[in-house]
Amino acid sequence: MKPEEKDLNFHEGHRERLRQKFLADKLADYELLELLLSFVIPRRDVRPLARGLMKQFGGLYQIITAPIESLIEFKGIGQNTAIFIKAIHKIMVAGYKSNLDNVTIFHNEKILTNYCLLLMSGKTKEEIHILYLDGYMRLLADDLHSMGTVDWAAAYPREILKRALELNAKSIVILHNHPTPNTSFSTEDIDLTERIKSLLATVDIEIHDHYLVSGGIVYSARNMFLLK
Repeated sequence: MKPEEKDLNFHEGHRERLRQKFLADKLADYELLELLLSFVIPRRDVRPLARGLMKQFGGLYQIITAPIESLIEFKGIGQNTAIFIKAIHKIMVAGYKSNLDNVTIFHNEKILTNYCLLLMSGKTKEEIHILYLDGYMRLLADDLHSMGTVDWAAAYPREILKRALELNAKSIVILHNHPTPNTSFSTEDIDLTERIKSLLATVDIEIHDHYLVSGGIVYSARNMFLLK
């Protein structure tokens, strides 16, 4: 048997063992990543790559939510592999969002906070999203309201009001991120919240909450008693 054939047989046997461990729910995190990579890099030993990614980014969640540019910069990760990893991220976000379409968020706030965390993780610029809710607190729409710079994004309260009326929304959730880790609400964030709240109140639309995602943490203005 030629050396390359021996290597191929070893890799196939190893990958079959990974598949069997997956079915038995016995995979370690780095092995799960290795299994995933084996589907997009079929003819290469991806164990060093999987372990390198775990060391560089710190864990599966950090890898999946990392910016695609950061993944592509990692030696051994091409564009196709990075897209494959980010597609898993998109599937996770879509899964949470589909629950929000049907579940009253007031009774399952964890789904909402997980959705916000997944949606905003890995962003390198500030974004403002507005989540419009019906009278049963179900998600009508998640609109990307604006995208700004690393530390600023514009908000347009009248545009939010216009969109809320179009959707016949009864309440909204403001969501934005701070790409700088572990930074809570700024004075400007709270002032903006109050301006939007005052404008929406003229047509009996409420702000359910304002979420801020920073450094893997979801801050709630309501829970921090910042919503008057």
